[in-house]
Amino acid sequence: MSYDVKLEIFEGPLDLLLYLIKKNDLEIADIPIAQITQDYLRYLDLIKELNLEVAGEFLVMAATLMEVKAQMLMPRPTPVAEEGPDPRSELVAKLLEYQRFKEAAQVLAQRAEEAKDIGYRAHPPEFGDSDYALEVSFFELLDAFRAVLERIPEEIQEIMVEEIPIEAKIREILGALEGQPFLTLQALFAKETRRLGVLMTFLALLELIRLRQVIVRQSRLFGEIRLYPLPARVAGGELATWGA
Repeated sequence: MSYDVKLEIFEGPLDLLLYLIKKNDLEIADIPIAQITQDYLRYLDLIKELNLEVAGEFLVMAATLMEVKAQMLMPRPTPVAEEGPDPRSELVAKLLEYQRFKEAAQVLAQRAEEAKDIGYRAHPPEFGDSDYALEVSFFELLDAFRAVLERIPEEIQEIMVEEIPIEAKIREILGALEGQPFLTLQALFAKETRRLGVLMTFLALLELIRLRQVIVRQSRLFGEIRLYPLPARVAGGELATWGA
């Protein structure tokens, strides 16, 4: 069963590498290629399973990581003093440059947000604890999705499954949020016992984020994730997209 999902997610393979480096408390200049490649491929498997349109970009980076890993494993007959540059150097340079641009973009985005008036068609979300202020990245959501999948038992025999439209899961999520200040991601997936249900719930969540009907927050990096309802915003007759 295949589901084509087209999301405007402005986070690519370099973002994933930076996320893995931060998550594992590593130094960009001294990347353990074998570990990073293994972790990266795990995330790539999830992205491919979700059938996201951006998977092609991640495949290119996966090939790059595998090439660097292969170069580092090859025996070097020449003396150490005559060895060429570290095969990681080009990748490290790209990551450092990208990180600088990313940090600069975040500063500019924050200033732009502070300089404009923010209004809601309905009541703004109540975040409750003031420390729930960090926005959740796509890869943190992917991490949570993987954790839920890991608790789902493997089906021993092949069974016929009924298609679950994303629209139905969207209605379920909005229904669970109705009248509630927020919903934890753990509670969202609590009742799902099948892989297909988990998959469609996650895709529905991504769609709601893209449509600006929910936002996701956390108190600290890699901490508990909460979903907050937002009124749908219409601009020029179309719903705003994720990252717009």
